[in-house]
Amino acid sequence: MDQLIEFINNNLLLVSGTFLMALAVAFYELRQRAQSVYEISPTQAVRLINQGARVVDVREAEKFTVGHIIGALNFPGGKIDPAQGKRLKKNKPVLLVCDNGMSSSRCVDPLRKEGFESTFSLQGGLTAWQRENLPLDGGKAS
Repeated sequence: MDQLIEFINNNLLLVSGTFLMALAVAFYELRQRAQSVYEISPTQAVRLINQGARVVDVREAEKFTVGHIIGALNFPGGKIDPAQGKRLKKNKPVLLVCDNGMSSSRCVDPLRKEGFESTFSLQGGLTAWQRENLPLDGGKAS
């Protein structure tokens, strides 16, 4: 034990750096795990849709009309007013979709706070959906 204390005292910079690196790795891993809970792959999304999930496209109406997942609702920016909210059930899963997964992932937390606890974002957005050759309604998404 005395040797360990002596080593730490003699190499304080090295020990501090090692500790900070371990802390940074742990923080990064925890953050990745928290994000991955909200993001699902296109294959997982298909399973979720088949189980009754409601698809919400958060892109602007112009992009939505060009192409969207079959049966999707369009709530630009992920904002759900009370009239639109009636089309969603808080006890049913909600899948948020955008072009690349960035905008939809930002909308997950606000919806979960509104009581939509099973809300997910499509990882990679419609780009990933199309890469998997999954169907769109209204043509191709831009």
